[in-house]
Amino acid sequence: QVQLVESGGGLVQPGGSLRLSCATSGSIFSIDAMGWYRQAPGNQRELVAEITRGGSTNYADSVKGRFTISRDNAKNTVYLQMNSLKPEDTAVYYCNAKILRGAIVYDYWGQGTQVAVSS
Repeated sequence: QVQLVESGGGLVQPGGSLRLSCATSGSIFSIDAMGWYRQAPGNQRELVAEITRGGSTNYADSVKGRFTISRDNAKNTVYLQMNSLKPEDTAVYYCNAKILRGAIVYDYWGQGTQVAVSS
């Protein structure tokens, strides 16, 4: 079992920055990848960024060059630095942890944190 707690959301003006944090606990040594997803009203949840156990990263095209995912292993925390925010970045952001067991992927989710980009 893995527990995830997000923080850092809020209201920001277009062009501003926010940093989201995801604190992990539980069977963290079993985690194969961590990621941030978001879901806007009326839309499906989508991948924003992910980082693997080996440190490889992957970003949605819409956030490349603006968002950065990173991790602090000593603090068991994953971050999402969001710069040059746009109104279309408004969504609930969810932290995700994946544990792979053969062909089965176990997904764990945080409770979500709201990000609103508006003037």
